[in-house]
Amino acid sequence: MSLKLEDILSNEELRQHEFPVCRDKVFLAHAGVCAIPRRVSEAIRDYAAQCTLGDQETLAPAFALDKTRELAARLIEADPSEIALVGPTSLALSYIASGLEFRKGDNIIVYFDDYPSNVYPWMALAAVGVQVRFIQTRRYGVIEPFDVIGQVDENTRLVALASCHYIAGYRIDLQTIGEYLQSRGILFCLDAIQTVGAFPTQSKYVDFMAADAHKWMLGPCAAGIMYVRKEVQDFFQPPIFGWHNVECPGFIAQPEMKYASNGKKYEVGSANLLGIVGMNACMEMLLEIGVDRIAAELVRKKRFLKEAIEKKGYRVLGVHDEPETWGGMISFHHPEKNMKAVFENLENHGIIGSLRGNREGSEFLRFSPHFYNTDDELEQAVAAL
Repeated sequence: MSLKLEDILSNEELRQHEFPVCRDKVFLAHAGVCAIPRRVSEAIRDYAAQCTLGDQETLAPAFALDKTRELAARLIEADPSEIALVGPTSLALSYIASGLEFRKGDNIIVYFDDYPSNVYPWMALAAVGVQVRFIQTRRYGVIEPFDVIGQVDENTRLVALASCHYIAGYRIDLQTIGEYLQSRGILFCLDAIQTVGAFPTQSKYVDFMAADAHKWMLGPCAAGIMYVRKEVQDFFQPPIFGWHNVECPGFIAQPEMKYASNGKKYEVGSANLLGIVGMNACMEMLLEIGVDRIAAELVRKKRFLKEAIEKKGYRVLGVHDEPETWGGMISFHHPEKNMKAVFENLENHGIIGSLRGNREGSEFLRFSPHFYNTDDELEQAVAAL
């Protein structure tokens, strides 16, 4: 059955069937770890049942790996040859950082208040003589193009950013930043886990991209995609090796190491088949509904939440008047309330959000609804504040 957004939001029986978490919870934590939809669970269950009958790889749906690359390519507007099935995001980002060759004196630009998975792999390069520069921003979590451009110089080798800040909910201007870096011949690596599946995230502006399925893609943990631009594949060599990414006819090691072609060059060993089968199902669903439609719905929900939460006396973080910069999450706090207590009270009422903090010790409650959450659910969450 083909899913349509309007049917999900207007037919409660259908919504609860497709998204069983709705039966007893208001689930607003998709920027953390999602609850998987029924069709994803069933795809994994059916394949797992097949796996009791013999060789898991032989029994895997014959199309699974190539189809996953095709679906992922459609999701980020890439070519399937540019997709490697590498998850989680932390692994893919570390893979990229450790696989690139740097010269002494090269610098890379990162945001220190980004999610740690997109900070530590780059910080580690200081040990091999790479200068790690941290972007200075005027507002927490808000990285504007001039913040990046002002840091770049003739020795900048790479810029590593998140497509959307995990607390502030600010989406970067991917096109402006990407086109500028391309004009300077500077590599651009994108941690896209907070936008893939929720907002259009175009690969043409970056050289590398990583995104796990367990947030906005509504898939299982540790199933993810790593994008490597075709032109970059010629010099970006894998830092780890196995039977899958280095040719070994008849499972026999050869005197000369020859890499597999395309994105398979970065897939070292046996695939996470259970996760990939689930990721197939969730990406099919997202493409069925349409990422543009999902994005518009998330912006509408965020506008509703911002107005309603502010009326309750809370201060909303990072949401300004430009909806084109809005991610799917909204974070807020109250100067006179213990946010941990608010968070726990919501959980006791079956309303699931996330509790996050910044470097200064401030705590924020974060709501991150997805397309299937109804306005009634959002009203329940706000009322419970």
